[in-house]
Amino acid sequence: MAFKRVLIANRGEIALRILRALRDMGIEVAIIHGREDRLSLPVRLADVAYPIMRQNPLDSYLDIEAVVSAAKDLDCDAVHPGYGFLAENAHFVKRLEEEGITFIGPTAEVITLLGDKIEARAAMEAAGLPTAKGSSEPISSAEVAITLADEIGYPVIIKAAAGGGGIGMQIVEKSAEFENALKLCRSRAKSAFGDDRVFVEKYIEGAQHIEFQVLGDGKNAIHFGERFCSIQRRHQKLVEEGPWLSEEKRAEIGALVCEGAESVGYKGLATFEFLRDKNGDFYFLEVNPRVQVEHTVTELITGYNLVELGIRVAQGEDLPLTQADISWNGHAIQCRLNAEDPKDFIPSPGRLWECHFPSGFGIRCDTHAHPGYEMPGCFDSLLAKLLTWGPTREDAIARMRTALDETIITGVEHLIPLHRRIMDEEDFLNRDITIQYIDNHQDLLG
Repeated sequence: MAFKRVLIANRGEIALRILRALRDMGIEVAIIHGREDRLSLPVRLADVAYPIMRQNPLDSYLDIEAVVSAAKDLDCDAVHPGYGFLAENAHFVKRLEEEGITFIGPTAEVITLLGDKIEARAAMEAAGLPTAKGSSEPISSAEVAITLADEIGYPVIIKAAAGGGGIGMQIVEKSAEFENALKLCRSRAKSAFGDDRVFVEKYIEGAQHIEFQVLGDGKNAIHFGERFCSIQRRHQKLVEEGPWLSEEKRAEIGALVCEGAESVGYKGLATFEFLRDKNGDFYFLEVNPRVQVEHTVTELITGYNLVELGIRVAQGEDLPLTQADISWNGHAIQCRLNAEDPKDFIPSPGRLWECHFPSGFGIRCDTHAHPGYEMPGCFDSLLAKLLTWGPTREDAIARMRTALDETIITGVEHLIPLHRRIMDEEDFLNRDITIQYIDNHQDLLG
């Protein structure tokens, strides 16, 4: 059954992206907002806006009962969470189910499973995905961890079972480091996630970060290929691009991620993340059960509106495509234009006095920014996503140089100078990139 009105439980560029997809589909758009976003573009463009004013700005988007009340008061059929905030909150999904409101995403049970890195790892290993050697249950003592590390070989990495974004991860090179590393990781996990469970697995040195875009309807799943996202700071992606793999490797890993999605009855958009070692072997990292910031790269090279497809399966539609329908054309690159100091990555909130983003053939810019926009300091620093497409990677890079040079942002610091230097850097041009790229190219930070 087609939705008539959908509530967007998010803000910024992703709220605007979802709004546009809903409009294309003829669905009315409702949106929640806090005090800081009352004049933002997605709020001004929505059919109806619902204020949730909280002293702590984050609570405007994290108060589950307030968001559920908004959906009920506005007579919404469904809620789209975007990414972040409540997008991976199983309790939120259950509350919506209790009220007869559709959550545009997977079920609460699937979110719970995939949110537990230990359980997710076991489920995907059972489905046939390659995983790094490691513990199959939480590790609470250094002695147990040392015994395991001796078996799988150093270095190893300690990760939070409920973690994400690299929070609390600790690399251990030798047994003497385990006691302190384990305490630190468990403490940070408890503080960040309210769950101090951690596990240990083999650390993949010199790895590349590659992810696969998947869409499932609860029964079947298809993939839209890979994105390469190894250029990161503090485990947060800065540059994403695709495609990256050979057709044979794409088909091999693509079949595996579809098996993984189908094995848990996945419904909606998902991203399966992997590390690839220097030998070309893949190791499963995690599943992000939501739309990704970088879904835009895949849209440019496949020609499909992923956000719309996610909404359609949430309405109860079967997959409208088969795997054979999907092909990849050209190359796309995305630069995240964060409002940050390009040397130390410190957030730079403030008013945008001048703001111009490029356009033209092969250029896409997803942003909620405009001249006079007040960039808050209380939310994520993402200001815009600048993408270019070209028949080849070299063409996309050349177009990105032009697009970055045309972009004008004054009033806040931003990452354009860093991105511009990356586009000229020799290792980047030669595809010689690992997740240590920024660490190994400190000269790029100016």
